[in-house]
Amino acid sequence: MIKAESLSKRYGDTLVVDDVTLALPKGGITSIIGPNGAGKSTLLSLMARLVGADVGRVMVDGLDVATTASDVLARRLAILRQDNHMTARLTVRDLVTFGRYPYSRGRPTEDDAAHVARALKHMGLDDLSRRYLDELSGGQRQRAFVAMVLCQDTDYVLLDEPLNNLDMKHAASMMQLWREAARKLGKTVVVVLHDINFAAWYSDYIVAMREGRVCRQGSPEDIIQAPVLRDIYEMDIDVREIDGKRICLFYG
Repeated sequence: MIKAESLSKRYGDTLVVDDVTLALPKGGITSIIGPNGAGKSTLLSLMARLVGADVGRVMVDGLDVATTASDVLARRLAILRQDNHMTARLTVRDLVTFGRYPYSRGRPTEDDAAHVARALKHMGLDDLSRRYLDELSGGQRQRAFVAMVLCQDTDYVLLDEPLNNLDMKHAASMMQLWREAARKLGKTVVVVLHDINFAAWYSDYIVAMREGRVCRQGSPEDIIQAPVLRDIYEMDIDVREIDGKRICLFYG
């Protein structure tokens, strides 16, 4: 389980995450939603130790993220950021192989190669494995980074807006992939999403943030309701139901 205890983060005079205490359920998909500037990505970065907390702490299965050895944490938790930039000229296979570094220390074994092969196949990247990242479309690069995270084979996966640069088909496939990873492989997936329909359709649990605080949390049925969404986004959102799932309609 991932727990945040009295967590706060300030950038200059701006309080971005404000005294957040939260226990995310183990297993399934938890989506973090909310308007721009709500603190969603910063909260995820605090969980992954990409930035340090000013106050409070994050625990992953009882391990304090701030003090746990990097290699130990990297075998437990992986993160995919929204600003993935590589200065080195790497092939897709090279990138995916990086996912095994916490285990191989840069000397991949046959077992590591098998993980790489499975991740490439799972993301439909076999034909692109020898292509350089700068030769790919934005969506193809995003899938390559996802394959790297899959290859890391952690219990917890944190995803910061993983649907960026993906068309509707690949965005839906991406969410189906993580749902399968959560349900069949027992992974806990925490994902920051701007599209509330993807959150409604694929999530097991939803955390809604506003102005650095958690304002609502619960099941999709609890959160995807017109009055609740109005409190979160300050706009009218029409909620309908299709095949037992709720979807949102909004036109500005």
